[in-house]
Order: sequence, then C-alpha cells, then structure tokens
Amino acid sequence: MSRATLDINVQAPDFSLVDIFGRTITLSDYRGKRVFLGFFRHAGCPFCNLRVHALQKQHEALRELNMEMIFFFESKKRLLLTSTFHKEVNPIPIISDPEKVWYDTYGIETSGAKSAKSHLTSFIQQAIKAKLNKLPVHPMKEGESISTIPAEFLIDEEGVIRNLHYCNGLTDRMKMDHLYQFARKREVA
Repeated sequence: MSRATLDINVQAPDFSLVDIFGRTITLSDYRGKRVFLGFFRHAGCPFCNLRVHALQKQHEALRELNMEMIFFFESKKRLLLTSTFHKEVNPIPIISDPEKVWYDTYGIETSGAKSAKSHLTSFIQQAIKAKLNKLPVHPMKEGESISTIPAEFLIDEEGVIRNLHYCNGLTDRMKMDHLYQFARKREVA
C-alpha cells in the first residue's frame, strides 16, 4: 500500500490537539510565525531523543527569530510523561499520537528496511551518545513501532509547507542551518 505524502507550497493540514502538558495546540493559531513540525518515533528511541535534545538547545534562539516548534511522538501520553527528559521539553508542545492519525495525514513512512539498516549501522553509537546525554533509551512499549521513519516540516507564516524532509533513515534529518535560514525568512532549497 502506498502512502500519500505532502508536498511543498501546499497548506499544512490543520489540527487542534491537546499536548501532553494539557494545552490545546492548534496549528492555525501559529499564523504569523514560522513553525518547525517534527514527527518522531517512540519515547525510548535514541535517534529521535538525540534530535529532540539538539532542537531543544536551539529553541530559544529560533523563537527569537519568530519560529516555533511542535513535536509529535507515536507514544502514549502516559509513557511520555514518565520520562523526565520529555517533560523538560516543555514549553515546546509534544503531541501524543499513538493511533498515528496525524502521522498518516502528514504521510509519515513506515519502513522495516530503513529502520533495520539504521539499527544495524548506527544504533550502538546513537544509544551510547543518548545515554551519555542522559536521554531515554528503551525498547518499544504498548503499540509503539520499530519501523516508523521520522519526518520534518517547515511551515511559513501563512500555514504553507515551504520545506519538508521525509527521512531516509533514523539519522537523516534536516540540517540545523536550514532551520535558521528558514527562520530568517530565507528560502531553503
């Protein structure tokens, strides 16, 4: 079954969801700001937790450039809230989507082959790096998937997707300088 992916220069699908911190997060409420929208795997994924950790370090600098962040995880809210790391991501919204309704809406890929390749080539290094940074690393729980492949979207002030990155593996992410270029209102190729 093929998945429907999104494209650049189209309106980002709007949502109004309650994040794990109890706040209603409505994408259209971010009009007038630029938005980084990240779809991650499960709460114990070292690949994703390292990415979230790196993004969290840039949060204030990007916010000063009028750019906000919203993170999606496939984990249940309860699992995310048992993690001190995920609780400390606040004020960045984390939305729990264990049914993957919004993962499907945004065309997030499921690929056992891409996941396996990433695990075989870089899991040990990523897990060690995550542990050294005191980030959670644990197997999937309660319906989480080993085969979800992350994706990242840059959305402009009008709610239009201007850049997207459907990852080709678990360490393949948008470059941080692309986020800064976009936040500074320079188009990113």
